[in-house]
Amino acid sequence: MQWASSTANSEIGTCCRAELKRLEGEVKELRDSLARRQADFENYRKRMERERSETFNRVVVDIAAKLLPVLDNLKRALDTEASVEASESDEFRHFLSGVDLIYKQLNGVLDALGVKPVLAEGERFDPHLHEAVVTESTDDFEPDTVMQEIVRGFRVGDKLIRPALVKVAVKK
Repeated sequence: MQWASSTANSEIGTCCRAELKRLEGEVKELRDSLARRQADFENYRKRMERERSETFNRVVVDIAAKLLPVLDNLKRALDTEASVEASESDEFRHFLSGVDLIYKQLNGVLDALGVKPVLAEGERFDPHLHEAVVTESTDDFEPDTVMQEIVRGFRVGDKLIRPALVKVAVKK
C-alpha cells in the first residue's frame, strides 16, 4: 500500500511540476507582452508629442507669415513719419507713439511664439537665410558681407519663414 501511495505522490509531483512550468511560461509571456505594450505606448506618446509640436510650429509659421507684412508696414510708417514728427502737432505725436506701441506689442507677440529675426547686417551672406536684392562694390566691407538689411527676415527655430532681403558687398 505504501508503494501505491508513493507512486501516486510521484505522479502528483510530476503533474504539479508540469503545471508549474506551464504557468511560469505563461507568466513570462505576459511579462514580455506587457513590456512590448509599455514600449508601444511610450513610442505612441513620443510620436503624439512630436506631431503636436510640429502642428504648433506649422500654425505659428502660417500666422507669422500673415502678420509679417503688417509688421513691415507699421515699421515703414514709423520710419517715414518719424522724419516729420517734429513739425507735427501733439495729437499727431501721440498717435505716432500709439503706432509705435502697437509695433512693439506685435513684435513681442511674435517673439513669445518663437518667431525670431534673422541676423543680417554685418553678417556673412548666407543664401539659406538671406536673399541678395542688391550688390555694391565697396572697400568698407569684406566681400560677401551683408551691408544693409532692406527687409527683415524671420524664422521659427530652424524653419525659415521669410529670408532677409539684403544688400551685399562685392569686390571692387
